[in-house]
Amino acid sequence: MSEELLLQTDSDNDYDEYGFRLVQDYDVEDMKLLAKIHALEIRSHNLLEQEAGDKLRLNRWAQYVGKSPLGELAPSLELKSLLRGGVPRQYRSNVWRWVVRARTRSLCEHYPQRYHELCAKGQASQHPAARQILLDLHRTLTSNQHFSSPSSPMLQQLHRILLAFSWQSPSIGYCQGLNRLAAIALLVLQNEEDAFWCLVAIVETIMPQDYYSKSLTASQADQRVLKELMVEKLPRLMAHFEEHDVDVSLITFNWFLVVFVESLTSKILLCVWDAFLYEGTKVLFRYALALFKHKEEEILKIHNRVEIYQYLRFFTKTISDGRKLTNIAFVDMNPFPMKLLRNRRAYHQEQLEAELHELERIQEEFASKSTEHKDNDLGAALSDDEEDL
Repeated sequence: MSEELLLQTDSDNDYDEYGFRLVQDYDVEDMKLLAKIHALEIRSHNLLEQEAGDKLRLNRWAQYVGKSPLGELAPSLELKSLLRGGVPRQYRSNVWRWVVRARTRSLCEHYPQRYHELCAKGQASQHPAARQILLDLHRTLTSNQHFSSPSSPMLQQLHRILLAFSWQSPSIGYCQGLNRLAAIALLVLQNEEDAFWCLVAIVETIMPQDYYSKSLTASQADQRVLKELMVEKLPRLMAHFEEHDVDVSLITFNWFLVVFVESLTSKILLCVWDAFLYEGTKVLFRYALALFKHKEEEILKIHNRVEIYQYLRFFTKTISDGRKLTNIAFVDMNPFPMKLLRNRRAYHQEQLEAELHELERIQEEFASKSTEHKDNDLGAALSDDEEDL
């Protein structure tokens, strides 16, 4: 298959069912490498086998839903297994809605009109984060047809969701990245209020506290945990990165903060979210490790620091075999005890907080000395003036 054919689509089929562009726009410098990667990926990936896998998955979900209506789902190993394999499109919005409601039930029951009240508050008073929200609004999923036009109804819905959340969570207000989380929720759930509660579920119940705070300490702690896990599970790759002075957190920090939005093809991204909403943040570590494992041999062949960073910047979007990636994440990466993850998170967060306090102490000490020097300089200047007089 020629590179030209790889990059062509019919005008009617430029977007998938969620509005994502099927062929991404890349910088010119990336195109040759990207075309080669795409060609290799398509040749190695058996599309007929993938199609058969999708049919099997649909049958399994149909049987499960037949036994347990979507409004009455209950946590179980069977449901966990099904979610890891991905939810078929016709069931996804209902499944996400159930998971979100399960995570936010107590809050929703106490404040049934919460979203409408927050929207009204947003209209009556301007939140300090309102300007930043407006700036980020037009940077949200720009390759998706539902957000590409300034007059898009979904963009207006997203604006209201983010403003409402800024009042819902005053300690955060707004953090760059929340727009992408809310946008994915809106695309799947197709309901403004449901998308708001999905954002609340992610920030307030799934992610650790302080993940989106100004200091981002919990986010930074996760990056240290990820590096430790990579040393254990991908030692050759980590040695390669260390040899070439590559800091993976420059790439992976954003993966975690926005749950891989705009880093994966839409089909794989939504499968990651299916498991993430149900199981929580452990899924992020599993998939981050799986992405590196999937392309480990290719990365090991690159021996230039700049080229490694260039490759890491977009390699995730070249992966098309979602079933293989899922198998690496949930089988090859085992064992993956949650207790170990919690302990490491707690340790690194404590270390980061101590470092932050020390930095603040040094800054205060420096500021104090600077003030003393200014006073002394002023005193010296006055003395010189007196001598002149």
